[in-house]
Amino acid sequence: MKPVLRFFNVSTGIDYKAEILAGLTVAMTMMPESLSFAILAGFPPLTGLYAAFIMGLVASVLGGRPGLISGGAGATVIVLIALMKTHGIEYVFAAVALAGLIQILTGVFKLGKFIRLVPQPVMYGFVNGLAVVIFMAQLEQFKTASSGQVSWLSGWPLWTMLALVCLTVVIVVVLPRITKAVPPSLIAIIVVYLIVLGFNIDTRTVKDIAAVSGALPPFHIPAVPLDIHTLSVIFPYALIMAGVGLTEGLLTLNLVDEITGTRGRPNRECVAQGSANILNGFFTGMGGCPMIAQTLVNLSAGARTRLSGIIASLTILAIILVGAPVIERVPMAALTGVMIMVAAGTFEWASLKMIGKMPGHDIFVIVIVALITILLHNLALAVLAGVIISALVFAWESAKRIRARKYTDTAGIKHYEIFGPLFFGSVTAFLEKFDVQNDPQEVIIDFGESRVVDMSGIEALNKLTARYQKAGKKLHLKHLSEDCRNLLKRADEVIEVNIMEDPSYYVLTDKS
Repeated sequence: MKPVLRFFNVSTGIDYKAEILAGLTVAMTMMPESLSFAILAGFPPLTGLYAAFIMGLVASVLGGRPGLISGGAGATVIVLIALMKTHGIEYVFAAVALAGLIQILTGVFKLGKFIRLVPQPVMYGFVNGLAVVIFMAQLEQFKTASSGQVSWLSGWPLWTMLALVCLTVVIVVVLPRITKAVPPSLIAIIVVYLIVLGFNIDTRTVKDIAAVSGALPPFHIPAVPLDIHTLSVIFPYALIMAGVGLTEGLLTLNLVDEITGTRGRPNRECVAQGSANILNGFFTGMGGCPMIAQTLVNLSAGARTRLSGIIASLTILAIILVGAPVIERVPMAALTGVMIMVAAGTFEWASLKMIGKMPGHDIFVIVIVALITILLHNLALAVLAGVIISALVFAWESAKRIRARKYTDTAGIKHYEIFGPLFFGSVTAFLEKFDVQNDPQEVIIDFGESRVVDMSGIEALNKLTARYQKAGKKLHLKHLSEDCRNLLKRADEVIEVNIMEDPSYYVLTDKS
């Protein structure tokens, strides 16, 4: 009996069959999207494919998250549209390279860890909004342009498009119930391709978007003046592009972490993304970032290593060089159906079930982040707004939790035991808890269950000390933590906080 060919390598744990097929599927879905966004921005079509190849290869090899797919993403391209209109493609290449440098510096200084500050409701809003954006983008395939006028398809072209899209969706849904040996998305694309080819069905294909044939990405130094004026023009665009790319990339990395149950390396991913964008700037690519839709396609096809991303990027390069005549005949209906299923899989349906169970402010954050993502297509702004709202809500809730337990001991000394953090949001409630006029001559504030967090907390202690001093009474601070004492020492030159040491109460140097 002949030995059976094994696609799974036991020693490395890599399922080569799944990785290769996933890479091919990703390439099929990434290519039309990169072309579409390049055309939308007014770039030469090949700049989109070059970006997909360069981003995909470099990020797959050097990135901090196996399974993450990068390419010429719309999120970063949209930022550059205004620069393209005002200064041209050469300034775009320069801005892309500068954005890459900013991303590398972010990784070198280990700033990628701040993605941990993004709360779960923001993640839900981001993912749900992005799912809607992906779905809405597919509706463009149901439109046609004639004499400069854009209108919806009608009649036979509409029904043909709908039938092919529905067939694609059915295959993607049903095939996994029969077999999981091959990615359903790839099979759906092949089946619809063969049907359209065999029956000579007149429907929109990849070629109707743009030609995909070309040569290797050429080395090209951006033809811009190397002076302060150029820097002042490109820096704002580069900074926003870098921020958008890192935000989408690190959020996608977090999402992959949750799906795979493993942990990526955000700072390494920042450096990889930056390196890829610098190469884009010098090899006529439009730049990009991790693509959540293609990443989900990759993961759903069973890929878990870097190999699938490498296969996808090399496939795109092969298509540019030799495979264009075949790929240009792929029906857009098949790719549209695949992306619609990606949108459905991207949406966090579980978040809808939790609406009645989560706090109202979390629901508000989800809605706001989703709306900004959908209406403005600005992922960085959406996430920033969500984080700020969540931080303000947290500060408000923490401010309400500060409380004091009061009692007077046998020596006639009144004690205030403080619970909760003392910071800018809680200082008003903190000060209202003290009865300076009616308190005895000696008062102790016990911070055993509290912390002085910021300058506002120190200023509150200063005001309280001044009130007791004006009333001719003594105030002691007890059980201050090491960080609180250091904070008070640093503020000593700015304000005077009346801290009186008393061995009987271990003030400041309590060792109990």
